[in-house]
Amino acid sequence: MSAVARQQGVVNLADGEWHRLHPASPLLRGGLVFIAVLGFVIANLRERVIDIFLTIFAPESNGQIDVEYGEWQQDWANDPVGGIVTNGLVGWALLAVGAVIIAVVIGFWLSWRMHTFRVTHEAVEVRSGILFRSHRSARLDRIQGINVNRPLFARLFGTAKLEISVAGQSANVQLAYLGSTLADALRADVLRLASGARAERAQSGTAPAGPAETRADAAAVVMPGAVAVPGAVAEPGAASDAAGAAAAAGAAAPRTPVTARAGAIVTQRVDEFLAPELDPDLAPPESVVHLPLGRVIGSTLLGGSTIWAIIIVAIIVVGVTSGQMWVLFSFVPAAIGLVSYTWSRITKSLRYSIAGTPDGVRIGHGLLSTGNQTIPPGRVHAVEATQWVFWRPFGWWSVRINVAGQSVSASGDAAQRTIVLPVGTASDVHRVLALLIPDAAAHGERLVDAGLVGRGDDGGFSVTPKRAAWLRPFSWRRIGLAETSGVAVVRRGALIRSLSLVPLARMQSVALSVGPIERALDLASLRLHTVTGPVTAMLPVADRSAATALFERLAHEAIERAASDTSHHWGASPAEVEPVSTEVAPVSTEVAPVSTPVAPVEPPAEASAAPADETGPRHVG
Repeated sequence: MSAVARQQGVVNLADGEWHRLHPASPLLRGGLVFIAVLGFVIANLRERVIDIFLTIFAPESNGQIDVEYGEWQQDWANDPVGGIVTNGLVGWALLAVGAVIIAVVIGFWLSWRMHTFRVTHEAVEVRSGILFRSHRSARLDRIQGINVNRPLFARLFGTAKLEISVAGQSANVQLAYLGSTLADALRADVLRLASGARAERAQSGTAPAGPAETRADAAAVVMPGAVAVPGAVAEPGAASDAAGAAAAAGAAAPRTPVTARAGAIVTQRVDEFLAPELDPDLAPPESVVHLPLGRVIGSTLLGGSTIWAIIIVAIIVVGVTSGQMWVLFSFVPAAIGLVSYTWSRITKSLRYSIAGTPDGVRIGHGLLSTGNQTIPPGRVHAVEATQWVFWRPFGWWSVRINVAGQSVSASGDAAQRTIVLPVGTASDVHRVLALLIPDAAAHGERLVDAGLVGRGDDGGFSVTPKRAAWLRPFSWRRIGLAETSGVAVVRRGALIRSLSLVPLARMQSVALSVGPIERALDLASLRLHTVTGPVTAMLPVADRSAATALFERLAHEAIERAASDTSHHWGASPAEVEPVSTEVAPVSTEVAPVSTPVAPVEPPAEASAAPADETGPRHVG
C-alpha cells in the first residue's frame, strides 16, 4: 500500500510499510510541557486568583483589595489580568487564548500526522517534521540494543516508548509512543531482522515464530465488535480470518455496554501495572536474577552517597548551632537533591530482572515508571564487576557494561542502561556473566572467582612484582591479567575492587605505555581500548617484559578472534555467516603489522568496519 497504514488493526509493524505512532503521542511528548507552561502562568497570576476568591467568599475585604489594586493596576508585569480588564481587552484576550489552543491542537495533530516510520530488511527509518523535514535511518546491522520504556503517565494510556540504540554519537532512534503490546512485538521483529535470519524468512514467506506470538494469543482478547490490535506478528491470512470472525461475532452479538467496555479497559491497565516487566516464559527460571528489597535499600544507603550525606548533615548542624543561617540556603538544597538521588536509585532497582532470551539478554527494572532493554549477542564490548568497600562485608557486587552508542558521560536513563546488575552476590555475578559472555563463563568459573576476591597468581593471573608497591602500595598484590576462551580478564583495586572482562573479538586496540618512573622501576602499564563507556580495562602496573609479551599476544589473538567471530549474526545460518568472516580476514591481515610494542592495534572488530558517523542516522533536509 502506498498510503501510511493506520495502527488500528495492524498486526505487523515490520512489514516494510509506513506506519504512524499512537494517537496519544503528541499529548505524551508535548502536551505535558504545555500543561506545565500553563501551570507556570497560573502560578504567576496567583495574586489575582487569590483576590477573586477573596471577593467571592469574603466581600468585606473588597475595600482593602481596591486600595492595594490601585497601586499596581497599571503594572502589566504584576497583574496582566488586571491590565486586560481595566483596558477592556477581555474579548481580545479570550480570542487570543482560543487561537493559541487551536494552534496547539493543530500543531500536535500535524506533528503526529507527519511522524511516520517503517522497518525494512535493511534499516529502521523515521520521517518527522512539519516545516523542516528529517529522515533518520538506523541500519539493522549496527543496532546495539533496543529499549522499551513505560513512563507512569504513558502507562495510563497503554503506551510505551521504543528506543533503538545504534553505534555512533546521537544515533539512537526513538519511536514515542506505540501501543504497549505493539512495542514489544516490534522489538522482537527488529531483533530478528538484525540477527541476520533473512534468507529463511524470505524463503518461507511467513513471519518468524517466537515468544511474541505467544503474547499475541494472550493479548488478542477484544470486546465484541471492536477491532483487534494484537501485539505480535501474524500471517496476513490469519489476520484477515481473525478480523472477519471478529466482525461476524460483532454483528451477531448485542452491542457491549459502555460501562462494560470501560471496565475492561480499566482491568487491562491494572493487569499491565501488575505484570512483571520481564515475561517469565521467555527464559528458564534458573537464568533470572532477582534483587531482594532489603539488599537494594541497604546497598544504596551504604553507597558512596552515604559519605556525602554525612558531610552535608554535619555542615548543616554546625551552621545552625553557630548561628550561620546562610548554611540552610546553601546546603539544604544539596541535601534534598541527595535524598532525591537516593530514592531514584532505589526505585529504579525495584522489580529488577535479567534473563537470557532467544534474541539477547533482557533486563527490566522500575516500579511505577518501568523500562527494559534487550542487548543482542555480540554487542557487549566490556563487562566490569565492582565492589565498594562498604559492600565487602556483605559480598555485594555491581556489574556494568560498555555498549557502542553509550557515553561515559551519559546521564539519566542512558547511564542506567549501562548497569546490568545494580547489586548482587558473587553467584549473581556468575549468572550475569554467563548471560553476557557465555564462552568465558563456561570455561573460566574458577578464574572469575579468583578475579573477584583473589590475589597473586590465584586462578592463573599474571603476578605483579613487589617493586610495583612504590606506585600501588595497597593494591599491587591484586593487579593481574589472565585470558580464557578469547576473553581478557583484568583484576585490580583495593578500596574499590574491580574485575574487567573484554572479549578480544571486540577489542578496539591495545596500548603499552612506560613513564619515567615506571622505566626506572622496569614496569609498564597496559590498556585495552573498547568503545566509550563506564568500563576501563587497564593493567596499571606490570613487569615490563611481561607486559610486552601480553601486548604482542593480545594484539595477534584479537585479530584472529575478530576474523572468526559470528556472534553478531546470531540468527543467521552458517552458510550465510561464512562469507562475512572470509571478507574480514584480509583486513585483519593488513592490520597485523601495526601491532608493535609502541603502537596500538587498529580496531579489528566490527566497530572498525565503519566510522561512528557512518553507522548513525542520516538526515535529509
